[in-house]
Amino acid sequence: MFKKTILSALLAAGIAGAAYAEVGEQHIEDFDFSFEGPFGSFDQHQLQRGLQVYTEVCSACHGLQYVSFRTLGDEGGPELEAEQVKAYAAQFEVYDAVLDEDRAAKPADMFPMSGFDGAPDLSLMAKARAGFHGPYGLGINQVIKGMGGPEYIASILSGYTGHEKEEAGTTFYENTAFPGGWIAMAPPLEDDLVEFRDGHEADIHHMAQDVSAFLMWAAEPKMTARKEVGFLVFVFMVFLASLLYLTNKRLWAPHKYKD
Repeated sequence: MFKKTILSALLAAGIAGAAYAEVGEQHIEDFDFSFEGPFGSFDQHQLQRGLQVYTEVCSACHGLQYVSFRTLGDEGGPELEAEQVKAYAAQFEVYDAVLDEDRAAKPADMFPMSGFDGAPDLSLMAKARAGFHGPYGLGINQVIKGMGGPEYIASILSGYTGHEKEEAGTTFYENTAFPGGWIAMAPPLEDDLVEFRDGHEADIHHMAQDVSAFLMWAAEPKMTARKEVGFLVFVFMVFLASLLYLTNKRLWAPHKYKD
């Protein structure tokens, strides 16, 4: 059984009104993700590390209620073996309406819902948040950088400065990526909090990037397939346009230049 910690990743911006006390400058780091760009794809090993961070750190509070366990074995995702998916699902309990009791989850079941009041579900969080808004809030840089949802998540997780304060009985933590600069969620990550099975570095920066990549996959598991189809459609359209141009030229050229 993976270890879990109550402190977990990412409060939703929708409930952020009570989470910060004063206005500060928001800084979103432009992380280099493998799935960015028209030909980008998910890194299987990074997704497996991100799944581990989610399991050991985030799942104590945050759910993935729209993600099925069996998708962990799908091509383009973490690609766990069938037995691994089965063993992983069995770590969680789900309510069975037929049995009218909780039971160990099966691959066909969904991840549990958030188990902590105020902790948002993370299934679609990477697509629900925009990391880049500039310049001047016009969102023009999204054309180059993308929406920046994974960057927003990773920046929140790695943006704690170590300063904190208390207001109205609530402790706030300074965070350079959170709107307003102060967030009510305590830092969920610390160096070497998890031990990756592939021996990868487990500092805050890498853990934040890995779990953000996993949440991007959770939000859009068919991204790679969509890009492949899009590329084929683009090639087809170029071929069709070329064919139409040559056909038009062959049919009308004699008439256009006829005296």
